[in-house]
Amino acid sequence: MWWKFSSDMAMAAFEAQRVIALRFVKLAQGGPAAQQEAQKMVSEKIMASTEAAMALASGSSPESVVRRYRTIMRANEKRLSKRS
Repeated sequence: MWWKFSSDMAMAAFEAQRVIALRFVKLAQGGPAAQQEAQKMVSEKIMASTEAAMALASGSSPESVVRRYRTIMRANEKRLSKRS
């Protein structure tokens, strides 16, 4: 079980780096789309951390929180890749 969790955490780190790179490209382009992405990024961070804290406080496993984060990151990667 710890091996699966470790693997999921490693994959989450790689996926996060990909999303960060795509966001940097978007932000570097400037303009209204960059402003919108910056606002989206900040609001997503607040919502994700709140969701994770509530899930853990209500007894969800850390594994389920990582799965949820990975789902969000994959959706962001897909969205940002289309626009880049």
